[in-house]
Amino acid sequence: METSRTLPKKSGDARTKLLDAAVEIVREQGFSATSVDQLCKKAGVTKGAFFHHFASKEALGAAAADYWTETSSNLFMEADYNRHDDPLDRYLGYLDFREEIATGEVAEFTCYAGTSLQECYGSSDAIRDAAYQSIAGHSARLADDLDQAIAKYGAPEGVTGLSLGLYTQAVLQGAFILAKGQGDAAPVHDAIAHLRRYILMLFGQAGSGEI
Repeated sequence: METSRTLPKKSGDARTKLLDAAVEIVREQGFSATSVDQLCKKAGVTKGAFFHHFASKEALGAAAADYWTETSSNLFMEADYNRHDDPLDRYLGYLDFREEIATGEVAEFTCYAGTSLQECYGSSDAIRDAAYQSIAGHSARLADDLDQAIAKYGAPEGVTGLSLGLYTQAVLQGAFILAKGQGDAAPVHDAIAHLRRYILMLFGQAGSGEI
């Protein structure tokens, strides 16, 4: 597994193989364009196995969002930036890690949750809700470090860790859309650079040599 580009694959049962297939294929071509037959072929399982584990393609799509949350959370929780003592350093390290993994083909570094949420928000409540909870939950984990940074460095009135965590995700998800349009990772790297400058200015660190 190349942690700079992909999530860990879990070997094992047909259900896990189908979830892995969904995460990979949907990031490549979208949910609507993905068929049950294609998912089964990619996973190496029968259609009977598919319907043993999932009542429908929509059910798989929602379950894949939860699976994405689990696997991507492990990737970020195990990253080295979590070892920083300073909360702002941890957040900036998170941005560094985001930049590090934004390499290769666009489908390899973009977000299953963001992709499926954008496509299915009006057609599937189950997928929309599961995908949004994935993004919001990731924002909430960032919020802990950002709240600590606010307590240590101060911030303008009304700024909260959760609002900055959600803003971080808004920047990244928007950058993923631009990357899909452009066909490469450059918009993601540009967006992270701008986000870093903003955060350093917000916490009064613009003259620290970080930018």
